[in-house]
Amino acid sequence: MVALCVPALAERRTVYAVDLPGFGDLRRERCSLAEAPDFLRNWMDAVGLDSAALLGHSMGAAICVRVAAAMPQRVPRLVLVAPAIDLRPWLRAYALPVARMAMTLHPRFATMLVSDTVRAGVLGVARTARELLAAPVVADDLQTIAVPTLVVWGGRDPIVPRQTAAAVVARLPHARIHVIERAGHIPMVDAPAEFARAVLEHLE
Repeated sequence: MVALCVPALAERRTVYAVDLPGFGDLRRERCSLAEAPDFLRNWMDAVGLDSAALLGHSMGAAICVRVAAAMPQRVPRLVLVAPAIDLRPWLRAYALPVARMAMTLHPRFATMLVSDTVRAGVLGVARTARELLAAPVVADDLQTIAVPTLVVWGGRDPIVPRQTAAAVVARLPHARIHVIERAGHIPMVDAPAEFARAVLEHLE
């Protein structure tokens, strides 16, 4: 998903698109939310990165929060896009927003979403989502993060309510929110130019 904005971001930054175990080329491996920080730490060591800004979307944003909380000295900046953090209050109504989002997906993203889900496996995606929704500790981690953080949220997001985005910003000591009013849950697809501009301004 973020890959759609990689060319614009890569003009001014070095960009790595990392597959976590259970997804992409590592779909046959299994990694829990709790193990993600160790995986990314080992990956950074392997490619020789002492530190790196992290950008994550939805479930990936929650993983970035865990990583930044676990190794703050190696994550100088964060970008959390439509962060799926502590969505339990909306869990009962989750099916309807998902169905509504599915009806309004950009065709290019819909194809990518189906492909990624098939590659990762429906059960694997569901297992990770279930773990995420049952992990209030992610929300608790927010208060420990002192690095500058940008929260990007789509004004038409049917999955992450405005209250959730605002609550994430309120818990982070050094955070600001950038709302892309015409975007939904995937602002990097709905408004790629504005998304890339906001991210680059934050990183630089």
